[in-house]
Order: sequence, then structure tokens, then C-alpha cells
Amino acid sequence: MSDYDLLVVGSANADLVTRVERRPGAGETVLGSDLAVHPGGKGANQAVAAARLGARTALLARVGDDGHGRLLLESQRAAGVAVDGVLVGGAPTGVALITVDPSGDNSIVVSPGANARLTPADVRGAAPLFRAARVVSAQLEIPLATVVETVRALAPGSRLVLNPSPPAALPAEVTAVCDPLIVNEHEARFLLGGAAGDEPGAWARGLFALGPRSVVITLGSAGALVAEGPSAPVVPVPSPRVTAVDTTGAGDAFTAALAWRLSLGERLVTAAAYAVRVGAAAVTRRGAQDSYPTPDELPAG
Repeated sequence: MSDYDLLVVGSANADLVTRVERRPGAGETVLGSDLAVHPGGKGANQAVAAARLGARTALLARVGDDGHGRLLLESQRAAGVAVDGVLVGGAPTGVALITVDPSGDNSIVVSPGANARLTPADVRGAAPLFRAARVVSAQLEIPLATVVETVRALAPGSRLVLNPSPPAALPAEVTAVCDPLIVNEHEARFLLGGAAGDEPGAWARGLFALGPRSVVITLGSAGALVAEGPSAPVVPVPSPRVTAVDTTGAGDAFTAALAWRLSLGERLVTAAAYAVRVGAAAVTRRGAQDSYPTPDELPAG
């Protein structure tokens, strides 16, 4: 039996958040709210979200030897995440600068810091974590070479869930094991380039040309689309209706929930139906990790 349902390989950032009446245009200055500092980063977010749902979760990441790094480690421990794989030092902790408008939509600029120093050698050094994990989840806020090494480190029978965010061109070695490749509209358009078009169902079909085993496209309040293979139908998965307060980190909550449910042996469509409920719950509260629900806080499916 695996020791972990989910191993997350990814970023850990301090989220510096300010609320604005509207996001500034080029060359423009706007006033925001008092600055709030929260634990974040796509990797750290996913680990906390999964652990709060009940997943046995470990995190492989790198933080600085500073106050932000200590904040991140404490948030992981408080959620029940195993942090033996969190390395300390090499650069200051990564920081995400986030503006949130009244509708709850956000814009984010990331300064990678220590995340950029999470290396392929660090992945090789974490071999026991990979051997112990049923599912491995990764994102692109760490070096692409480290993601490639993550693919090479997968234990026989384990499954890779990848959200290519921020989007970048992916080597075939990576896409070939994605099960699923999870993208939002922006990421799908980037990966498909001029072939994207305007029909989300066609995006799913186009993404299979990159080689993933399965595809999930997240559509915000509209839920998600799921295709379990190149010849399988594209299945819509509706989201519960909620009032959005802040969308920061909601995609990470969705990915974490889906990855955990896959580790339990659920089909992809079933796991996605659970994950949209988790993502919907997350947007009803402010912040990223602070917004993540426990199972009894989920809206009805």
C-alpha cells in the first residue's frame, strides 16, 4: 500500500494580496487595500487543498530561509502535509503579487525565488517519496527541467497529473504521461496556438495531438470538460452555482481534489465532478489556502 495518496512537486510562494476597484492599465497607478500576506504557490496550494480533504499528502518544494519560508512550512504542517521533501535555502522564498477586483477575478505576477532552485537533483534525491506515492501532481512554477525529471522519477503504476501553468511548450516526454493534462482556457489557447478556435470541446480534441493520455479543461463557473482518451467523448461536468468572492487558488483546489480522487481509483469524470465542487467552494472565500474546504463544507453536487 502506498504511504501517500498524492505527492505534489511544485512551487511554494508567499501571496501578497491587495484588493482594487479595478486592475490598472499600462502606465497607470491605482490605490488598493491594505496588503495581506498568505501562504500560496501552486504546489503548496495543491498540497494543502488535498490534505484538508483527507488525502495523505507530501510536498516536494523549496523555500527560502526567511519569514515567508517559515510561514509556508507552518501552513503545510497545520494542514497535515508531510514536509520532509520541502528544502530550505538557496534563494529567498518565492513571492506572488496578486490584485483582486470586486468581481473576485485576479491578476498575478510571480517572482520565483527559491522555486527556481528546485532542481532535477532535488527530484532524484526524493526518490523515496516517488516510490511511496500513488499520484504525482506538478505545475510549471518550477523549472521545466525539474518537471521532466519528475516524469522520469515516477514509480511503476503511479499517475501524473499536470497543470501547465504558467503555460509553456511541453516536451513530448512530459505530455506522453499526463493523465490528465489539466488546462484552463488561457493555457489551452497557448498550447494549441493558432489552431485553438473558440470551441472548448475542440480544444480537448486538439490537445490530444500533444500526446496526453487524458484531458481536463476547466471553465470557471461553467465547470469543466473531460475526455478520458483520444477516442472517448468530451463530457461536460457542470459546477454548482455559488457567489464568487475571490478566485485566487481555485484552480489549484480543483486539481488537488481531482488528483486525490484519482488516487482512490475513481474514474476521471467522477473525480472531476467532485473537483468542481471543491473549486466552487474555494471561490466563496478570500485567499488561496485559507479558502480551501473540508469535505463537510462542499456545496451539493
